[in-house]
Amino acid sequence: MPAMHDVEHDANEMLPALRDAFGAHVRANEPLARHGTFGVGGPADAWITVASEADLLRLVRLAQRHTWPLLLIGNGTNALFSDAGARGIVARMDIEEWHIAAEDENSALLVAGAGVNLPKLVNDLAARGLSGLEWGAGVPGTIGGAVVSNAGAHGACVADTIQTARVLFADAAETGETGETGETAAEATVRELPAAELDLTYRRSRFREQREITFDDAGRPMPPPRGPLEPPRMIAGATFRLRRDDPDAIHARVRKYRQHRKETQPPQPSAGSVFKNPPGDYSGRLIEAAGLKGARIGQAQISPRHANFIVNTGGATSADVVALIALARRTVHERFGVALELEVELRGDW
Repeated sequence: MPAMHDVEHDANEMLPALRDAFGAHVRANEPLARHGTFGVGGPADAWITVASEADLLRLVRLAQRHTWPLLLIGNGTNALFSDAGARGIVARMDIEEWHIAAEDENSALLVAGAGVNLPKLVNDLAARGLSGLEWGAGVPGTIGGAVVSNAGAHGACVADTIQTARVLFADAAETGETGETGETAAEATVRELPAAELDLTYRRSRFREQREITFDDAGRPMPPPRGPLEPPRMIAGATFRLRRDDPDAIHARVRKYRQHRKETQPPQPSAGSVFKNPPGDYSGRLIEAAGLKGARIGQAQISPRHANFIVNTGGATSADVVALIALARRTVHERFGVALELEVELRGDW
């Protein structure tokens, strides 16, 4: 990644070039707090939305040619953006098209872009009598983010129905291309992978391997240094095998799941569950048992309704949230010997 002074200097050339290529979709010094459900985060040098796979490839290849730092994100429902923001470009995956590619009397194949809103999609599928993604009715995310995290609820998850994923590869090890000098090059490409190659396990996939968070002795999360393109592998879309069912029965399940979310999760801004559940237990139970339910640092609070949620009570900073993450993880480890793993992702420059 270029040195910080180089990135700041390049911004003067980067913004006009981006506007030449993408027009009004480009904004300068865009607060990331507007684009994450926590409502925290500093500015991005340049912000852009990409609405097609072609635009995604065009942007990535442009950034590669100019060595501009590029951070690709979804709709920010599982992200904690840094107070420092992000140097270079932050691009939101906004590929929202979906269709039914094949169907018979028992099932149908759904083809969906990474930016498709999951709760809205569930509603539309229910009206068509297509079942398999109802668990997503209360998950405020997109198809791309759901695949990356193997999202799920109510005993079901992405892995149950996904067939393939279209994946942007921009790292040389994956593209396998070579340049004129014989060295490995990294020209971005999109490939379709079968579900078996996605390595889907509990709240995890192969796409989270390069986003691993470590912790210091005080329990503070330490994200890895940003690379020129983050992440170097990104979901562009996916296909799912759905089954036919009575629309009224599907709608009933959807209503039940939404009501459960309303009753159990806090209404204040958050990014959902902060920690993954450890085997055989629940992070929320452990944090509550440690006496931290309702604890505050600054304007961030461990929710009084659900202890595995950190909420922004108004004016919180990402530093406030990180301090609560550290407090919860350190205390649970000291009291119960359990090392909680983050489900929330730290994005930007930390």
